[in-house]
Amino acid sequence: MDYDLKDYLSYISLMKKLSANTVFNYQKDLENYLNYLKENNIKSFMEVDIRFLDEYFKYLSKKGLTSRSIGRHITAIREFHKYLLREGKIKKNVLEDIDNIKQSKYLPTVLKDYEMEKILDVSLDNAFKYRDKAMLELMYGSGLRVSELVNLTLYSIDMEQDIILIEGKGNKERLVPLSPYAKEAVSAYLEVRSSLVKPKYQNIDKLFLNNHGQGITRQGFNFILKNILEEKKIATHATPHTLRHTFATDLLNNGADLKSIQELLGHSDISTTSIYTHVVNNKLKEDYIKYNARKEE
Repeated sequence: MDYDLKDYLSYISLMKKLSANTVFNYQKDLENYLNYLKENNIKSFMEVDIRFLDEYFKYLSKKGLTSRSIGRHITAIREFHKYLLREGKIKKNVLEDIDNIKQSKYLPTVLKDYEMEKILDVSLDNAFKYRDKAMLELMYGSGLRVSELVNLTLYSIDMEQDIILIEGKGNKERLVPLSPYAKEAVSAYLEVRSSLVKPKYQNIDKLFLNNHGQGITRQGFNFILKNILEEKKIATHATPHTLRHTFATDLLNNGADLKSIQELLGHSDISTTSIYTHVVNNKLKEDYIKYNARKEE
């Protein structure tokens, strides 16, 4: 299977003349796919059926991938299987009959209200806990990406205007509101931040610092969130991006319009934001079935 992938990448690069960036993305997605096959003891592409692929796409969703990212994986696997069929490596492309896979089937994970409350309930018994509380309130209260969070500086937040200046993807800047809860948490953290500053990095302007006195990293925040989920015994598989998904879904549930949510999240295309309408609609259907007085006994 590794040789088949290598041949395919050469084919799309040399024969189809796809861009280096496109080839790189295909390679990354298909290598993940192959690793999943191997982990599940699949030794030939002939063994892959639509049920298995459905499980794989659900697996990607549980890992926190967006609907758009999963759609990219679907495209990569579909094109790869077309190639395998042409080369006689498989007898049927199991994806050929589902060209219009409903990506809304693989919706982003969102946390329930009580789960979010547990996560935000941080015991403030040291400076690191004040930091964690402030980071979590900002992530959830403003819908930040983890990369945007760790790049915040002391000058990113206007505490008088309750505004945060965010540098998003592609160095695009946007202004987002600072929620009252986040403002309170950040203010409390700033009072103890100096205790985290080390002489070697005394002039550092990163807002959130780690135990070495340097700016906290994406990996550092991931580790903190993972520990909190374990400590609070929250079973839902959540990543930092789950907090952003939950922020957007909660706004939609409470009446915010899609265009406003798009601007807050910094999405360049509203179709990316529209995935949250599927989340809300699914929740409405679940509630209808659960609470309908005429449901079957």
